[in-house]
Amino acid sequence: MAVHIFEVPITNWYCPNCKATDQTRQVGPHSRFHSCPKLRGGLTAPMLPMGMDAKVTAHSREDYVGAEDVQLAPDGSPVMSIVTTRADGTNDAMVFAPTAHIRGDT
Repeated sequence: MAVHIFEVPITNWYCPNCKATDQTRQVGPHSRFHSCPKLRGGLTAPMLPMGMDAKVTAHSREDYVGAEDVQLAPDGSPVMSIVTTRADGTNDAMVFAPTAHIRGDT
C-alpha cells in the first residue's frame, strides 16, 4: 500500500508598516494579523502576503463618540477602521462599530 504525504503550503507574510515577517502552514484561505507598533502604537492589523503591493492604514473616528464604547488605539485615540489598499485600487476594511449596551430592569 502506497502512502501519499501531502505538503502543506507555506505562506510568507509581511507588514508594510513595521516590516515584520511571518510564515503560516495552513491549507485553504486564511489571513495573519499582528500588533503593529507602527500603526497607532500597536493596533492589531493584517499582514499581507509577501510580494503584494499594498498599504495598511488606520482611520480615526470622525463622528462624536460621547458615551459610546469604541475601539481605542493604544495612544487613546478612537479608531473607525483599518483599511488595506492594494496597488490596483481595491481595498478591504476592518470596521470597528461601537459596542451596544442593554439594561435590564428588575
